[in-house]
Amino acid sequence: MNAFPGTFAFDEYGRPFIILRDQDQQKRITGTDAIKTHIMAARQIASTLKTSLGPKGLDKIMVSPDGDVTVTNDGATIMKLMEVDHEIAKLMVQLSQSQDDEIGDGTTGVVVLAGALLEQAEGLIDRGIHPIRIADGFELAAQCAIKQLDVIAKPFPVDPKNKEPLIQIAMTTLGSKIVNKCHRQMAEMAVDAVLNVADIPKKDVNFELIKIETKVGGRMEDSMLVKGVIVDKTLSHSQMPKELKNVKLAILTCPFEPPKPKTKHKLDVTSAEDYRALREYEQEKFTQMVKQVKDAGATLAICQWGFDDEANHLLLQQELPAVRWVGGPEIELIAIATGGRIVPRFEELTPEKLGSAGLVREMAFGTSKDKMLVIEECKNSKAVTIFLRGGNAMIIAEAKRSIHDAICVVRSLIKDSRIVYGGGAAEISCSLAVAKQADQLSTLEQYAFRAFSVALESIPLALAENSGLHPIETLSELKASQVAEQKPSLGVDCMLTGDSDMKNHNVVESLHSKKQQILLSTQLVKMILKIDDVRSKNNGGM
Repeated sequence: MNAFPGTFAFDEYGRPFIILRDQDQQKRITGTDAIKTHIMAARQIASTLKTSLGPKGLDKIMVSPDGDVTVTNDGATIMKLMEVDHEIAKLMVQLSQSQDDEIGDGTTGVVVLAGALLEQAEGLIDRGIHPIRIADGFELAAQCAIKQLDVIAKPFPVDPKNKEPLIQIAMTTLGSKIVNKCHRQMAEMAVDAVLNVADIPKKDVNFELIKIETKVGGRMEDSMLVKGVIVDKTLSHSQMPKELKNVKLAILTCPFEPPKPKTKHKLDVTSAEDYRALREYEQEKFTQMVKQVKDAGATLAICQWGFDDEANHLLLQQELPAVRWVGGPEIELIAIATGGRIVPRFEELTPEKLGSAGLVREMAFGTSKDKMLVIEECKNSKAVTIFLRGGNAMIIAEAKRSIHDAICVVRSLIKDSRIVYGGGAAEISCSLAVAKQADQLSTLEQYAFRAFSVALESIPLALAENSGLHPIETLSELKASQVAEQKPSLGVDCMLTGDSDMKNHNVVESLHSKKQQILLSTQLVKMILKIDDVRSKNNGGM
């Protein structure tokens, strides 16, 4: 019988019985073999992402089963679209996702760091150190690195009147993205959008008020920030005016159609007179609805539902421009931006519930007769829309992800306004601090500390490699310079300018993001090192 040791036992009469069922159909890896398999899977994922790190990082093309193509170098997106089968690789995907959800940036670095930590752990396991001791050592080393980050962090005043420092940080984030040909413009848009909706005293930013709209065609330079709402709809009738000033908006979630009984109903029309009476009744109802909207003082109706051609014609006759089929989230944004109330019934419409906007206009694009509606100069300037253009859908999708990263970074600075220097400078400084601490430990954890210190160097090494520099040489020089000059701002000169001081290049990252990277990757590595037994079905991907 095909059974594993410990799954087969005998009762007091010597009769065999099985403890675990279907043992022959399960695959099982235990002990060091399990940990080694996990480390190999995690390193495989990390090595895939390593080449996407930094401003000279390369892009990846991901093709979905349906043939959809995505070009990106955003760590979280690559991980999400990689169809990984291995359970540990899935944990790595979730790691980059949690960094994306919490911070929005640094999704590639966090995976590379986790991969490097596991690589170092493998060497320590081979030397006979117990995985739990390694995990505990890593935890202590991470705390030491976090303390060093606090020491080298610089205060960063967020002042809405002086946007330049924030723009520099957004430019650092966008430096590794496809949008870096209109680098500054995108950074300014991201900073303006966040500052418009930010509540600086409370240190809070409501992301729901920033909407990102895209339209294929045109150049990326044509992208813009609209202090208002852009809706991918047009006015319901082509003869309605294309531009309206000082508009009063009625925001309706009730349809422009004659009332129907709620129960199942049947209406018998037996003669022409009945039909005429019905038609007159419908027309009278339509006229009454339009009159109620006009009487409230509205000069534009925004409807969540559609209405037929008769109602449309009537609205044109009564000179009441209208937009139909506006989605729920857009209706809410319009209501926030214009200060209006969403009205569910015509009877409830009053002048106080109307929203107001300085300008509503239709924007037309190219020769494709594509039009969009822009609501600007709103009463509440807290709602903004970032409108992105680009040559094809792939570029626009990547631009949208890049802008999202930049917005997230500016938001994390408003929440915690301390910064560290990028380009691997912070990692080298932490690596030196952890190595120094290791020399003062007499316990077994000193090995884990040294391994952690080496793992932190994987980020500057990858940056140097991706920039075409000699990795080991570059790192050795930087470490020596940081120690000699006591300058934690020396990092990898990815742009090959000859100056390694990241302070001069304005390459900065938020402290919160860097701390989160180290903590998240250490937590995941601890978790992986504590797994020593894996059972899976024989046909499972292992």
